[in-house]
This record gives sequence, C-alpha cells and structure tokens, in this order.
Amino acid sequence: MIVTRHNKPVEAGAAIECDYPGAGMIRFLLICAVVLSGCSEAMTVFPTSEADQAELPESVKIVRISSKNIGRYHTSNRSFQRASVPAGTEWSYKIGVGDIISVTVFEHPELSLNQVSSDNEKLLGFEVQADGTFFFPFIGEIHAAGQSVQSVRQEVSQKLRAYINEPQVDVRLIAFNSQNVVVSGEVETPNRQPLTTVPLTMLQAVNAAGGWTEDADIGQVTLRRDGRAYQVDLRGFLEANMASNNPVLRSGDVVHVPERENQEAFVMGEALRNEAVDVTSELVSLTEAVNEAGGPAKVRSDARGVFVFRQVSGEMTVYQFDTTTPEGWLLGTKFTLVPQDVVFITRSPLQHWNDTINQLLPSVSAISTLETLQRNF
Repeated sequence: MIVTRHNKPVEAGAAIECDYPGAGMIRFLLICAVVLSGCSEAMTVFPTSEADQAELPESVKIVRISSKNIGRYHTSNRSFQRASVPAGTEWSYKIGVGDIISVTVFEHPELSLNQVSSDNEKLLGFEVQADGTFFFPFIGEIHAAGQSVQSVRQEVSQKLRAYINEPQVDVRLIAFNSQNVVVSGEVETPNRQPLTTVPLTMLQAVNAAGGWTEDADIGQVTLRRDGRAYQVDLRGFLEANMASNNPVLRSGDVVHVPERENQEAFVMGEALRNEAVDVTSELVSLTEAVNEAGGPAKVRSDARGVFVFRQVSGEMTVYQFDTTTPEGWLLGTKFTLVPQDVVFITRSPLQHWNDTINQLLPSVSAISTLETLQRNF
C-alpha cells in the first residue's frame, strides 16, 4: 500500500510527514481502515430494503446517490459568511490628543506655524495637548479633541474677528498621532497604521501591511473592537462583493489574519494512491478527488462500492455511488466534498455492504473526532 501526502507518495511503514499534532494518528487510522476492509472474500452486496439497512447502527444514515437527489449535494460556488460588524456612520475623523494642526491666517503670516524645521525635519504646528486643547496667539486656548477640522476652523475664525477684520483661516491636520489600528498575523509586515481623514478599510489595511502570506486564511480574519471579536470573511468581499465583509476600521481596532488550517478529505481503499486531498480553498468533487488519487485500481477495485463517509454532529451519513456505468462518475462530478469526508473505494471480493460500513465506522469516526480535537486545541 502507498499513502501519499499532497501528491508525494510514501511507502507503507515509512514515516509520514505531518502538518499538525495528531495528523500521524489520523493517517494511521485510515491505513487501518483500508487493511481491515480487505480481510473478507465475500462478494459485495448492497442493501435493497429497509430491513437490510436496519442492521446498521441507528446513528448511521444511508443515502444512495442518483440523478434525483444529486442536486442536494452539489455546490457550484463557495458559500461566504456575511460579517456582523456594526456598520456605523460615514467616516469623519475627529481630532485627538497628539495630533498636530496647521493654522494659516491669510495675509497674516506671523500667525502661521506650519513650516518644516531645518534642524530635525520635524513638522511644526500646534500640537493638541493632553487636555484636548492647543494655544493660538491672541485668542488663547482652542478646544480641539473630539472636534472636526471644520469645527476648529470656525472657532478660530470667530475668535480672531476681535483682532482681524474678516479673517480668512485655513486649518489642516499635518500629523495624525492620536488614532491607529494594528494589523497582525499572516501578513508580510505586521504593523500599526494611523487613521487619517481618509477612511481605511480592512482590505486597505491588510494591503498596507504588505498583503497576506501564502499561509494566510483570509476567510477567517478576526477584527477585535471594543472588547469584542468579529469574524470577517474577507474572501466574501473579494469574490462575492459583500460590502459588509470589508468594514471601515475605527481607532483601536486590531485586525488579525490567521494561519490557514489545511482542510482535507481522504481517498482510501482501492484507489491507485491513498492520499489526503486539500479542500481548503477550492471546491473539489468526488470524481476530481478520485482522479487526483490516480483513479480506481482497475484490477482489484469493485466499482459498485464507492462510499463517502461524512460525520456531522455525531451522526454518520454514508453516500453510495453506483459506478458500474459512466453515469455514476458523472454524478460524482456534482457531489462536492467537505472537510473530513472519507472517500472509500471497495475491493473485490469484499464483505457484504453493511458489514463493510460497520467495519469502517470506528476508524472513520475516530478520524473525525481527532480532527475536531485538533481544531479546538
């Protein structure tokens, strides 16, 4: 028997390279399932009545795939989860402590302080102090924290009227020091980014951090805001145009791009190669997965016995394909695999169908349990 990992064959008995703790045990259980399935010499017989299926455990559901029900298991587009981040109002930057303000009074250069110092190349301006104010000549303290640039300009203009006839005032922010966001995780350059008068979206922040790495999972981005964590499927914005999945960031937000956890389905039994098939980012059909594993071993496989084991909430569903005719494989092109599916091609001669399932259930169930434990660890 040959077991492969990402299309790299490994002879049975050799060490199997694992991507995460417990993966070796999963591979071992799969190998055991294959070995056990070849111990009988009886011909494969599929159940044709409810009485036959009653021999199986109550937690096991049998579904024979046909042209009538294949539509339930076909996915043409990957589904995306709409983000639940509060939308809020349109972006409007509010001045904060540490921001530096440039105030220009036209025709009165003596009141302006917005040049660049030749000594240290530091922008000179009026810095908002810890109490939220800055001092301006003649008129004294101006409260700026929490105000918009327009509000500050109006206040300066109004107070200067006592000294200047119809003052023409321009107020700008020349340094944004009070508000920022953090981008961490699987990006090229994790960093802290200042918020400005131009709204900053999640995608723009990730791009400003160098973009995501090859190992990133942009479908599970975490946005931490005000003590809460929101899951954002950024791929939903890129591929399905979900505007809510590219939220405008606020001060204090932390965007974390996690490392991608490989999600796999397994092709076992009488395939040319026994291997794990990556279903993390691409939709993979049953036929594609079997083809990737080299197809059925023609001499020893029993084409009638192509099973897909799928465990959901502690219950096992076994899908069976009749591939004695090309129609079965055509149906397989419309059957979309999900993570932890186990595709099993039976061996001829083999046990009765019910016995085969009963024999494989402990190993398949253990595989699903281990996968769940690893993800929750």
